[in-house]
Amino acid sequence: MQSLTVLYDAGCPVCTRFRDWLLAQPAHLTLYAVPAGSEQARRRWPELDRSATLREVTVLADTGEIWTGPQAWVVLLWATRQHRLLAERLATPGGLPVARAMAYAAAGLRSAVAGAGGADGYADDCDRSCAPLGQG
Repeated sequence: MQSLTVLYDAGCPVCTRFRDWLLAQPAHLTLYAVPAGSEQARRRWPELDRSATLREVTVLADTGEIWTGPQAWVVLLWATRQHRLLAERLATPGGLPVARAMAYAAAGLRSAVAGAGGADGYADDCDRSCAPLGQG
């Protein structure tokens, strides 16, 4: 494996901040970031579900592996020089629940930031099919 590409939601401030942080990290392999649902993403990976890649972080290796959710976060940490040991701990049976909690926390923060736009706690373009997360 020589490179990883993360598909991220370019309309999400949390996601773009993470992208900026990730690409600034010294890494063991080449890291790329492509907006999920973009023409570039559709052209390179036509088999992927566009809406799924917008909902959940997706990481693709140049060798064909695909990771989503907590495993995607772990493999991205694994790619960095500074956080590889942490990623190896998170990849264990005991560590994966922690990685899962971190992924859910990131999703909750993302939802809270997106929801800040509407007076009712929902983002302006939300279909209101789920309840916004509480702030307490």
